Amino acid sequence: MARTERSGQPLDSGQLPLSGQLQGLWLGRRPYQAVLELQQRCAAQRRAGEIGDVLLLVEHPATITLGRGSKAEHLLASSEQLSRLGVEVHSINRGGDITLHAPGQLVGYPIVELREKQRDVRRYVQILTETMRRVAAAAGVEAGPVDGYVGLWVDTTHPKEWQGAHNAQTLAKLGAIGVAISRWITSHGFALNLNVDLDLFQLIVPCGISEHPVTSVEKLTGDRLSLHSCAEIAHNALAALLDRTALPLTDSSELPWPEVVIPIDA
Repeated sequence: MARTERSGQPLDSGQLPLSGQLQGLWLGRRPYQAVLELQQRCAAQRRAGEIGDVLLLVEHPATITLGRGSKAEHLLASSEQLSRLGVEVHSINRGGDITLHAPGQLVGYPIVELREKQRDVRRYVQILTETMRRVAAAAGVEAGPVDGYVGLWVDTTHPKEWQGAHNAQTLAKLGAIGVAISRWITSHGFALNLNVDLDLFQLIVPCGISEHPVTSVEKLTGDRLSLHSCAEIAHNALAALLDRTALPLTDSSELPWPEVVIPIDA
């Protein structure tokens, strides 16, 4: 969600060989704090070898998150306005600036161990970018990385084509990334705008970037997508890029929250 020197090019799944499996859970719409605590538990279990690698896929009620690099002036709304709109605010330990989650946005939290040649933060960010790109492509939107920024970008003038930022007429951000990595165990992740209410982004300076707007797949195509179906595409894409076997996506969206568990052994 912050700027970086170079965001790199789309990756092939064979660039970073790694064996193993990736369990995916579709959680449906869940409060941010509850899923944050689940992430933290999963990361501790992964570090202890009690579970294998897992991808949590979710949508959140309207929530603003403040990363380690966030600036106070990038939150444009007053506390009274946020309260009236029912928007929560959380300060968290991921990298990057301010961002917003809301219904219609697919959020992915990989809790994976990066091993050997995977231990490169920039390369991992490229993998998350490519994961989002494949979901967008399946919906008919071509997008890609932009040098100098983190995330997934699209040319809103020609959303079905992507020939690099230097050829784009009107750049807009389609997906954001903010990660935390501790002892090479990842948490936090990506947020892809599918059917999200874009007006909510007026509450912030998204990722600290004021020179380019944000957009969504629905705005670009007119299509309203199933988040569950997009979650399956994201799960399979991330598994391929990490050279893991994607286990069947578990649908936990209808379970009461205390009953949501990670059904995977180390």
